[in-house]
Amino acid sequence: MSTAEIVEVWNGPGRRDGVLTPVEPRHNGFHPSPSKLAFEHWYFDAHLDTGHVVIGFLTRRRPEDLPFARPWVEMMVYAPDGTRRQVSKRYPKSATVFATDACDVRIGDNRAHTEYPPDGLPIHHLHMAEDGIVFDLRFHNETPSWMPGKGETRFGAENSFGWMVGAPRAAVSGTIELDGTGHEVTGRGYHDHNWGVGDMKKIIDRWHWGRLYVEDYSLLFASVLTQQSQGGHEISPLMLARHGDIVLSTGETVLTEGPARFDSVAGRTFPEWVELEVPGSVELRLVVDKVIHAHDLLDDVPVVRTRLIKPLAHRLVGHPGYFRFESSFELTVHTDAGPEKRSGSTLHELVALA
Repeated sequence: MSTAEIVEVWNGPGRRDGVLTPVEPRHNGFHPSPSKLAFEHWYFDAHLDTGHVVIGFLTRRRPEDLPFARPWVEMMVYAPDGTRRQVSKRYPKSATVFATDACDVRIGDNRAHTEYPPDGLPIHHLHMAEDGIVFDLRFHNETPSWMPGKGETRFGAENSFGWMVGAPRAAVSGTIELDGTGHEVTGRGYHDHNWGVGDMKKIIDRWHWGRLYVEDYSLLFASVLTQQSQGGHEISPLMLARHGDIVLSTGETVLTEGPARFDSVAGRTFPEWVELEVPGSVELRLVVDKVIHAHDLLDDVPVVRTRLIKPLAHRLVGHPGYFRFESSFELTVHTDAGPEKRSGSTLHELVALA
């Protein structure tokens, strides 16, 4: 596949949105496809006033799942002391419902759905309960829902990847329960939705994904690099909001990685810093302070992760890995009144498939 066959559906001019696509409830609903390689999931996370970070996935099929895999849910809790707890469970398709006209997803007794008040922004409801962990949370949008361009990137005639962000920035309230101990919580959260068709490990080399919040700005970014066999094409959507208004939606983002550092848990390197620039608009520098989660993705394949087979698998497919970082950031936004600088700390991710 050549770069010319990769189509990013920006509204223009160029690789940016002069006008935003209005996000409709159906964009956050299920996208049916006859392909056995169709994938789709709904993602939520929240940083809570208790110090916990909670994450929930409701997944019809992940890109890395086998064809015809059963739907599943996954819950993660990062505790204030730095420990991580993670649970997942698969369900028969008969125990699932995926609405097409809006976000209304049920997997077992787990459910995510969206409410659309007539005079306000969306409110997303999340209920998940597995293995002693319970989330009952409401995500009240503080910025409008967003998607880059028309939401999908196409890789040739058959493959695609879609991304819409139901809640770029949300005020979170509700309860969590950990092994019978309940907590009333508030915090800040995020919700997005991915779908598509294709064997992504044959298309994508790596992607960075993250966001940051300060009092007056919210920034989301992704940077996806395709395999060299797919042209080594960089797809780099970025959204910037000031207070409740989206002021920039673009794919004209340039990402630079710093020196590589080896991580023994993931079995591969990661960059010590990452810089993103939208020339004339935004500069962001992220310096990794801590790797809070590293994972060798071959460990997710039961046959491959054995001590005898794993070295052979690494020679054949490389060292696919996942990282979640805690990083210091410096943000510069160029405005008509001059540059505005902000700093802080945030979480972001790297997935490397090759």
